[in-house]
Amino acid sequence: MSKRIVCVACPIGCEIDVQVAENGELKISGNRCKRGYEYAKDEVTDPKRVLTMSVKVEDGEIELVSVKTDGVIPKKLIPQAIEFLKTLKISAPVNAGDVLVEDLLGTGVKVVATRTVPKRYHSKLEIQA
Repeated sequence: MSKRIVCVACPIGCEIDVQVAENGELKISGNRCKRGYEYAKDEVTDPKRVLTMSVKVEDGEIELVSVKTDGVIPKKLIPQAIEFLKTLKISAPVNAGDVLVEDLLGTGVKVVATRTVPKRYHSKLEIQA
């Protein structure tokens, strides 16, 4: 099997060729650095991604806060991670940089808020209603 990928490990964007022999041995060419080699190897054997999405905020000025993982997680875990984060509800206030999940699905990767959501203050009219 042969696969051509564009490396995203650095701004150069090398076009890397990966050939996988029947015994699983990899032949990688086209990378200009070690990071490119490692990226290509991982992309073929165990692809990983940073996950970004939104999480519900209770009693916040807005209903959602944007979040992202502070590192990469296996691509195969992304559907499970999305389902988990869809059930999460965070109480306002939330500050950019707050760690909302310490260890996402046993990966050791944190989920971090990427924006601030202040607590919603109720007006007297809302309280009386």
